[in-house]
Amino acid sequence: MTEKEYRSAIEAILFSAGDPVDIKRLSEALELPESSVQTQLDILMGEYAELDRGITVIRLNDSYQMVTVKAYAPQVRKAMDLRRNIPLSQAAMEVLAVIAYNQPVTKSFVEQVRGVDCSGVIGSLTSKGLIEERGRLELPGRPLLYGTTDHFLRCFSISSLDELPPIPKDEDKGDRGSQLSIFDDDKGSEDTEEVSGTVEEIVAEAIEGS
Repeated sequence: MTEKEYRSAIEAILFSAGDPVDIKRLSEALELPESSVQTQLDILMGEYAELDRGITVIRLNDSYQMVTVKAYAPQVRKAMDLRRNIPLSQAAMEVLAVIAYNQPVTKSFVEQVRGVDCSGVIGSLTSKGLIEERGRLELPGRPLLYGTTDHFLRCFSISSLDELPPIPKDEDKGDRGSQLSIFDDDKGSEDTEEVSGTVEEIVAEAIEGS
């Protein structure tokens, strides 16, 4: 197969799978070293970006997925009659922040940081696919551990957790305030048609369009 044919094969696999496909699986399917598959993926992603198409390929940790371009979400939603989800509440944003920056964590840890019961919020974030169970902590009662998902990465338009924005330092707020201040935004999440650079707005827009 030529390099172009390999890229076409990758495209076919990603389209057929729908869900993210690990680069190891692509390597096995194409009978190519992972480094060669990575090269072809980089070229393919560049081709989509250059052509300004309605679909593209994104990286999620060590996996890749074919997705629609976010700019066309309103048209896709209208054509498929998709329901707009309710934006995340401030409480959900805060819980998501605690989990994202400290994962894997238990519900008790999140509740200690926030000072309130978080059972309902964690259940809601789990149902939205933003967090998931990550096993159990080897302590009495073996409490569940939670971490973020690939869907969380898609919502933030990032490829890995390493790309999360740094936690702002604010001596006046103390440790808890610093941890949660990434979601402080006077604008709130009422207007999410235009995506800005703030974490809260990015998540709210992504949840509405998912």
